[in-house]
Amino acid sequence: MGLSRRSLLAAGGALGAVAAAAPAASADGRPHHARVRTGFERLAADGYALLAGERVGVVTNPTGVTRDAVHIVDVMHADERVDLVAVFGPEHGFRGTAQAGGSEGRYDDPATGLPVYDTYLKSGQPLADVFTASGVDTVVFDIQDVGARFYTYIWTLYDCMVAAALAGKRFVVLDRPNPVTGRAALGPVLDRAFATFVGREPIAQAHGMTVAELALLFNGEFLASPVALETVRMTGWRRTDFFDASGLPWVPPSPNMPTPETALVYSGTCLFEGTNLSEGRGTTRPFELLGAEGVDRRWAEAAAALGLPGVRFREAYFAPTFSKFQGKTVGGVQLHVHDRESFDPVRTGIGLLITARSSWAGFAWRADNWIDKLTGSTRVRTLIDAGAGVDETVGAWQADLAAFRSVRKEYLLYR
Repeated sequence: MGLSRRSLLAAGGALGAVAAAAPAASADGRPHHARVRTGFERLAADGYALLAGERVGVVTNPTGVTRDAVHIVDVMHADERVDLVAVFGPEHGFRGTAQAGGSEGRYDDPATGLPVYDTYLKSGQPLADVFTASGVDTVVFDIQDVGARFYTYIWTLYDCMVAAALAGKRFVVLDRPNPVTGRAALGPVLDRAFATFVGREPIAQAHGMTVAELALLFNGEFLASPVALETVRMTGWRRTDFFDASGLPWVPPSPNMPTPETALVYSGTCLFEGTNLSEGRGTTRPFELLGAEGVDRRWAEAAAALGLPGVRFREAYFAPTFSKFQGKTVGGVQLHVHDRESFDPVRTGIGLLITARSSWAGFAWRADNWIDKLTGSTRVRTLIDAGAGVDETVGAWQADLAAFRSVRKEYLLYR
């Protein structure tokens, strides 16, 4: 019997899911403890039973891929067992063509013909109206997060859950690894008075959760009207695992998140978005390179003198191709994480802010006090301005962090 192209593609997606059970090997040839099977792989291996009889829409971006790097939308569209009728694109877009602060708008996807709806900067009833207009019964979410409160995809998740509840839609979250582990929550907890799209609700700056765990937390703690939520867990992932233990391909979740190493530092060094220094956008090492015109070796020396665990600082010079200081040569530091087990990204980010301020006379916060939105309150900015050191600044949020950790542990799915 002949097979159609649609059947062959569907078979490929299912085979990719089944292959996930095979042992993985690390770069040195040794097998990992297990090979991670994502939520999508488990959904596909089960014949999409969870979506049977439903008109389905998927919230995703370029990270929504199988382990053989085929996009899940292409796989599902080719499978007759799934009635896929819509795609919803977040910041940067479904296919990832837009830079920071942009999206792709409403269009029909050339590869599948599916209508693609723009969710970026939409929330509440306007986003619920998008779900209603799309004709879906179930909204599926599958996006790779990086573990930081101010990375906007988790708030796309939150906004879509709220909107799905308003529109009476079922919501399914397909889980993926937290690439920087799920060992602990770190950093200040958001004060709701500072809620924005880089932080809707009071969670820690480095939350230490997967997207499915966050969805359960959001539904249980923050949504006024909980959504009809189902999560598809991974298998083979442990809370101590970094991304390279997963056996999965890394697809940049956004243009300035090129590697898992970027994600490792991001929850700390993204704070430099709230200053007049470059956070490395426009270089090949965003968030690992930081600097400004007039900065010299004194910053790297001051940062090194802090003795922060797991990281070294190199005097560095670079010329961003876009964003701050475009086309200009600036001085600063490059972070080199040599022991990721002991590295604390948030403490490191605070140490770098303090030493940048003390070693460079030109240091300034962004005029709109964006740093307060990133850290979740005025506390970090005012303490640093008052001359507080690393220990005092970090100590100021410990009570709030302990309270969040207590709530967080009720929603953890993995050991």
